[in-house]
Amino acid sequence: MSIYYFKKGEKMKTIIEVKNLTKKFNNVIAVDNISFNVKEGEMFAFLGPNGAGKTTTIKILTTILSPTEGKLKLGGYDVNTQEKKVRENIGVIFQDYSLDDELTAYENLYYHCVLYSIPEKERKPKIEDMLNRVGLLDRKNEFIGTFSGGMKRRVEIARGLLHSPQILFLDEPTLGLDVQTRSLLWTQIKKLNKEKKVTIFFTTHNLEEAEKIATKIAILDKGKILIQGTAKEIKKTTKTSSLEKAFLKLTGYDIREQQADPTDKFRKRFRK
Repeated sequence: MSIYYFKKGEKMKTIIEVKNLTKKFNNVIAVDNISFNVKEGEMFAFLGPNGAGKTTTIKILTTILSPTEGKLKLGGYDVNTQEKKVRENIGVIFQDYSLDDELTAYENLYYHCVLYSIPEKERKPKIEDMLNRVGLLDRKNEFIGTFSGGMKRRVEIARGLLHSPQILFLDEPTLGLDVQTRSLLWTQIKKLNKEKKVTIFFTTHNLEEAEKIATKIAILDKGKILIQGTAKEIKKTTKTSSLEKAFLKLTGYDIREQQADPTDKFRKRFRK
């Protein structure tokens, strides 16, 4: 499956560059000297068992954490020295909901416009356009507290795209959603990817989902990247018939317990 929306002969530029990234928490190595690139317009899946280092990597890429070592660029900006520029060019949707239940959908998005200094005359049309894109314009004046989990995810996607980022980070975006809502959510994300040429960087434990959606995949475990490529390339290399079988062959069959995220103790404040 391929979701590249560029004219024939047009080269896709590298939009995420990660070289020799390492993150240590005291004596624990959460991310261990990883390198990868993501091209503009890709749907990039970052996969791994619990504790593999996925969320830590995303937090570094989105400037919430500082790397111990390594060079990182997003949209041509250095993550270590140009944090403000990086933040202006990314949208982020984490596992946990971050909307204010006591505000309406419109108010949640309006507050985001203020934080990102979107000119006042542009706020209403931008908000209504994004809510329309995720199918919630008719619910704009309803309180978020009355929304279902799937509706909240759609509002978060609308909010994450309000300031026209080049890259949208999604950490387990369909966690806890039913089949119909997951399908609707991915349909909307792919549509936004096509229409806005937004690069999508996502994690998921649903490997069937990743195989169908991702144009490129990286599988990591214990802080190291084990393999990169398309789903077809990974299956060929591992001599397996599905991404799930390839994943298990690479990472093993042992159950990984969900552990407390060490990054919560070392979190930087995410603000402009």
